[in-house]
Amino acid sequence: MEADNKQVYGVLAEFRNPKELVDAASSVKKSGYKDFDTYAPFPIHGMEKAMGLKNSPLGWIVLGGALTGMIGALALMIWVMGYEYPMNISGKPFINLPIYVPITFELTVLLSAFAATFGMIALNKLPRFHNPLFNVERFEKASDDGFFVCIEASDDLFSEEKVTKLFQDNGATHIETVYDSE
Repeated sequence: MEADNKQVYGVLAEFRNPKELVDAASSVKKSGYKDFDTYAPFPIHGMEKAMGLKNSPLGWIVLGGALTGMIGALALMIWVMGYEYPMNISGKPFINLPIYVPITFELTVLLSAFAATFGMIALNKLPRFHNPLFNVERFEKASDDGFFVCIEASDDLFSEEKVTKLFQDNGATHIETVYDSE
């Protein structure tokens, strides 16, 4: 790809196996880089620790959705059946919590599912219609048998020469500068 008028997206390096990928990710993290990602055809044990990733906030987002569904359902039913439109049916109490359980459960599950779906979309910064890595022919192996690390040019410490040297020192089999296709 011609680099005359294109902006550098980052430097992509390929490694032979998962262990080399984990070691490279750990080395990249220790070197102080923050805007980097790893790509492999399957989850690799220990990668989160090597990359220094924190726990996902998705669990808290789902909990918020669940509590909203539960509290909202109970509040609506208690307000409607106990205060706004009370009906005396066979002398039963106006606020009868056991009959609210099925609807409360269903709304809790529904809003949890919505929170999980939209939370994942937001956290993954989707929709993302194009990634410059898709222009790299070798990157197609990432879904089959390739192990890659890409340090993005948006990182404060990014220098093409230093990143290339870092990848060479970590035993990369192939190193390529990736250009944005603007």
